[in-house]
Amino acid sequence: MRMLPQAQRDAMFEIYSFCRAVDDIADDGGPLPPRCAALAKWRRDIDALYAGSPPPEMAHGLIAAVAAFRLEREDFHAVIDGMEMDLAGDIRAPDLATLDLYCDRVASAVGRLSVRIFGVPESEGRPLAFHLGRALQLTNILRDLDEDAAIGRLYLPRETLAAAGVSFATPEAALADSGLDAASAPVILRAKDHFHAARVIMARCPRQSVRAPMIMADAYEPILDGLAHRGFAPPRKRIRTSKWRVLVAILRHGLI
Repeated sequence: MRMLPQAQRDAMFEIYSFCRAVDDIADDGGPLPPRCAALAKWRRDIDALYAGSPPPEMAHGLIAAVAAFRLEREDFHAVIDGMEMDLAGDIRAPDLATLDLYCDRVASAVGRLSVRIFGVPESEGRPLAFHLGRALQLTNILRDLDEDAAIGRLYLPRETLAAAGVSFATPEAALADSGLDAASAPVILRAKDHFHAARVIMARCPRQSVRAPMIMADAYEPILDGLAHRGFAPPRKRIRTSKWRVLVAILRHGLI
């Protein structure tokens, strides 16, 4: 984000701070009622901001970002909705429709906020957020299987688990099953399709407006490729994008 112009950079940092705050509430692991109350307060605060009376503790930067880039209240609400899906009951093997809704709320909604800040043309912004958000989130899900299982969550869809004969009685049972590669393969293909669709959209956009999402795609798609190459049999080595590859992406898209 640091290669963005100042106003865009500041607005993106505010979006990141909001997402970090609500995500920390969802993943805190403390008693459920205070966490639900904290998310409900964020929802009220967002509503108050759009009503013209933001609470005193709300960062001025977020208020300025909403005004400057015409960010939509529904997208902030969607992110909170996604966090509440985690709190309503640790997600375990959701059906495909629920998984897609979750990805829309926790990732594509963030994308819808971001593309307005980046200046992506209106006609391309929402489709880009749809596809790139889902590509990034599905990659996260595949990468973080063990970390999610440790807090009682399993985001792989039940349809692909069942088709591969994988038990999903518990996250631990699923991750120990020899069919996990087969269950993960359709998710990998789905993520690849979303990356491809996102790149087609970005190729149609003014280059300046999609520098940041191009860097994100170039940094994240190799993680997906690495996961496919590594497989999912334990022990699962953590897959990361090398600093060199990130630097190449920044040089390719950020400085040209």
